[in-house]
Amino acid sequence: MPQEEKRLFVDMVGRLSWETQLHLDERHHHFYINKIFIIIVSVLLMILAAVNVYYVAVLYEDLNGIVDNMDSMHGNMQKVSSRMAHITDNVKEFEAYMQRMDNIIISTGAMATMMPSISASMGQMDKDIAVMNTDMGKMANGMLHVDQRFKHMTQGVNVMRHHVREIAHPMGTMNPFMP
Repeated sequence: MPQEEKRLFVDMVGRLSWETQLHLDERHHHFYINKIFIIIVSVLLMILAAVNVYYVAVLYEDLNGIVDNMDSMHGNMQKVSSRMAHITDNVKEFEAYMQRMDNIIISTGAMATMMPSISASMGQMDKDIAVMNTDMGKMANGMLHVDQRFKHMTQGVNVMRHHVREIAHPMGTMNPFMP
């Protein structure tokens, strides 16, 4: 019986050794699969990081383009605003000329008494000039409103330009790191 116990013990140790080796091989296989998976994920993350850096660079360039367009728009709005102010001044001068037409109306009244054939035409001229005077007053007020709106638009563009620069500034700090 001691011989059989030895054989059973050797079989048990052999089986235990075989099971242990099987477990170690399986463990090694899983570690190898995990290592390959980690390498693949790392490569994908590096590719994704490169794409993100590229998109940040493109975004930075686009934001710079937007800021340049805002600067250009601001300059153009100031030109338009100054031209509208000039038009408003011209309309006011024209209105002043129209108010001086009243003196002509008085003079033509005297002519109407001397020349009955011209009287009817001068009366119509008087009405037309009064209508023109009213229209010019309305036009001058309208131009003042347009001028004020262009000033408000110019201020709005200034505010937008400031905010876009505030957004673009952090992108500018990343320039040394971008390709």
